[in-house]
Amino acid sequence: MDRRDALGVMAAGLVAAGTGGTTAGGQAQESGSGMIYRTLGKTGERVSAIGLGGFHIGMQSDPQESIRIVRYAIDHGITFMDNCWDYNDGESEIRMGQALRDGYRQKVFLMTKFDGRTKAATAQQIDESLSRLQTDHIDLIQYHENIRLEDPDRFFAPGGALEALVAAKQAGKIRYIGFTGHKDPIVHLRMLDEAQQHHFHFDSCQMPLNVMDAHFRSFGHQVVPRLVAEGIGVLGMKPMGDGNVLRAGVVTPIECLHYALNLPTSVVINGCESVDRVNQALEAARTFKPMSDSEVAALLAKTRDPAMTGRFEPFKTTSDFDGTASHPQWLG
Repeated sequence: MDRRDALGVMAAGLVAAGTGGTTAGGQAQESGSGMIYRTLGKTGERVSAIGLGGFHIGMQSDPQESIRIVRYAIDHGITFMDNCWDYNDGESEIRMGQALRDGYRQKVFLMTKFDGRTKAATAQQIDESLSRLQTDHIDLIQYHENIRLEDPDRFFAPGGALEALVAAKQAGKIRYIGFTGHKDPIVHLRMLDEAQQHHFHFDSCQMPLNVMDAHFRSFGHQVVPRLVAEGIGVLGMKPMGDGNVLRAGVVTPIECLHYALNLPTSVVINGCESVDRVNQALEAARTFKPMSDSEVAALLAKTRDPAMTGRFEPFKTTSDFDGTASHPQWLG
């Protein structure tokens, strides 16, 4: 067996083990909406297995269309809302905040992210997000773009982001704390090591999880097993690599979503710039069934060769997706 074949077998084993754990851990499917609900790590929070990506809720020319997409998703069972302080220069949070009026805020688990690396910058961004989202608390806030080896150090440093988060949690502004990143599993692992040294437990961790990731700088292989072992909620993003995975021409959108759902994910966050895209995600949830080892192996065999250079995961191999690198002032 060569290295590539071994990767496929490893991924199949991880998926099989993770799916069983997720189902046993309280996955439920409601007959009305067809949505799957899972538990977010050790928090006990029940969240939709499909999350609505926040970046795409800011791309519409008409803000009313953004609001319609958000409310349509919620009305059809999607309860996990993703966002970030910097998405579309704040417009994504503003539009989501407008959509969450009229009782919709009480129906969702609201997550956003911040870029600050200092206590002052983090505190300011939390308050700005609360104002834009028109809420008095954020359910989950995440340290955005953990992509540099020094980012974990800055999170835990004196006068760093964690100090602001602790204060915000004590004030009732936030409930849970996580971190995100899209560059390299080694940075995530370093963050988890630093957390252990500081006796801190993250509630969630977000990373790219898709059919290409299984073969190249794999978060699925290197990070997910540790998150599961430590009871940290697994948030998968970029199930289609912002469309790049589909450009390889070897998998369908539904296959991409089924693969990510088949991992031990609490939530698979999917960018939906239209109601049609929301319906596609809903269909993936409705038709999802745990995949067998042979089904996973067959799917990964199709993506193995195109995945090996990282061409279809440019967020790992280029700086195109590194917003904080392009805007260092966001770090504080």
